[in-house]
Amino acid sequence: MKANTGGSSVRDMPTGLALLHDPLLNKGTAFTEAERDAFDLRGLLPAHVHTQEEQAVRVLNNLRKIADPLEKFVALNALHDRNESLFFRVLADNIDEMQPLVYTPTVGLACQKFGHVFQRPRGLFITANDRGRVAQVLCNWPYTAGIIVVTDGERILGLGDLGANGMGIPVGKLSLYTACAGIRPELCLPVMLDVGTNNGELLNDPYYVGLRQRRITGAAYDDLVEEFITAAREVFPGVLIQFEDFANHNAFRLLHKYRDRISTFNDDIQGTAAVALAGILSALRVTGQKLTEQKILFLGAGEAATGIADLVASAMVTQGLSPAAAGERCWLVDSRGLVVKSRTDLAEHKKTYAHDHPPIGDFLTTIRTLKPTAIIGVAAVGGAFNQSVLEAMAEINERPIVFALSNPTSQAECTAAEAYRWTGGRALFACGSPFDPVIYNGRTYVPRQGNNSYIFPGVGLGAIVSGARKITDDMFMTAAHTLAHLVSEADLEQGSLYPALPRIREVSGHIGTAVANIAYKNNLAAKPMPEDLFAEVQSQMYDPRYHSYV
Repeated sequence: MKANTGGSSVRDMPTGLALLHDPLLNKGTAFTEAERDAFDLRGLLPAHVHTQEEQAVRVLNNLRKIADPLEKFVALNALHDRNESLFFRVLADNIDEMQPLVYTPTVGLACQKFGHVFQRPRGLFITANDRGRVAQVLCNWPYTAGIIVVTDGERILGLGDLGANGMGIPVGKLSLYTACAGIRPELCLPVMLDVGTNNGELLNDPYYVGLRQRRITGAAYDDLVEEFITAAREVFPGVLIQFEDFANHNAFRLLHKYRDRISTFNDDIQGTAAVALAGILSALRVTGQKLTEQKILFLGAGEAATGIADLVASAMVTQGLSPAAAGERCWLVDSRGLVVKSRTDLAEHKKTYAHDHPPIGDFLTTIRTLKPTAIIGVAAVGGAFNQSVLEAMAEINERPIVFALSNPTSQAECTAAEAYRWTGGRALFACGSPFDPVIYNGRTYVPRQGNNSYIFPGVGLGAIVSGARKITDDMFMTAAHTLAHLVSEADLEQGSLYPALPRIREVSGHIGTAVANIAYKNNLAAKPMPEDLFAEVQSQMYDPRYHSYV
């Protein structure tokens, strides 16, 4: 008998204890009487058949009794390891409550403690010692992967080099691909490229799970990445590869090296850009201004900042500005101050936004000098948007746009309460980590995360449905406009620049359709175009409620 997984991989169906120990196929006490007979489960389960809904209620009741977020993460991880359909039912049906546990901000702490809470491996760990046999390692994966999220752990969120502990990020990211966009779990492969770590604390930690050596660099590093990319495309033809949490010095060059060769993107650069652009477009529905009238100041000059600036500038060009004029609307501040042409210490990715201007050493003076309409924090400097900064933005703008996008929460540039209080309730605010609603002067504001989970799941869905051979900037531009269009007037009235998170599967369906449509229009699709693209996208979205075998 074969497993009816609905994906591209079909294998012999296990029975008995082997079935109960397979998280992709196990349903626990939800196995029906007929299934218990068909798969030799009689006697291996207690008599009562619980529906998946009843199981989910039990899981939620137990989770809500746990106070510590890391302990909740561990409990959810254990559920993921034994019953994937139930895990995704709980996650998808309670996304507001669960996303902060399986991803930011809790995943940051989970990565820091990864070796200490380690229970069971998930995904593939490809090490520097596997050079020459990466294809063999990939063949150990029992399913046909449709999407890979890969990291080398060097720049995990705002926490820095966590080495192999960073595996928590691809695992969490792929959980959101399934929960938010219905990409089938058997298509999802997390990969850690373990090239060592320069984090001394981890190298001395007896519970660290990775290679106990400093990072390889140069040709050795590039050769391993090249071998991985080549092997992945051979073992899993057409697979989408998402780069995640690579340090700046590798992230940009790897994206440029591979983006025209394979179906790939870097979520920290392109996904962050799309969700930020969507938030700006929503904010402009409130102010009534044009995108081309904005002057945007970034605190940070890395992957996220330049990625957002690139997409915003491209959007300005589509609205009539020249590329040069659009570039001049975006300004960067790094750890040494305003990025200007006269500086001789600039990395290549910063130079596009290095303008002719006298140097300025601090962020507050830069605001008072440039008078931006929006500030976007992506430097992981907690508290950087202090009272003086926010009051200055409120003096310059009737409705200042304030995006504190760094995560986890400890790295947020400001809290939602601070943003509203120090701007007199006038800030158009988005955040990288979740904040509760804020009551200010008798009005309730509902801030929402500018979280990449609004974008990347739908992009991946559209790429898989169409068989996109490349992921283009046009796809992210379309994703941003689609997301902004889905923000309602009621959302804007309460200060929300993004749709409610429980609408995420609807959002992903529309983004997936828009992205697939771009692939078909630009002759980048490997699969034939269906008569009803939106219906085809919806039909391919996995729903854990209907996961069955007989």
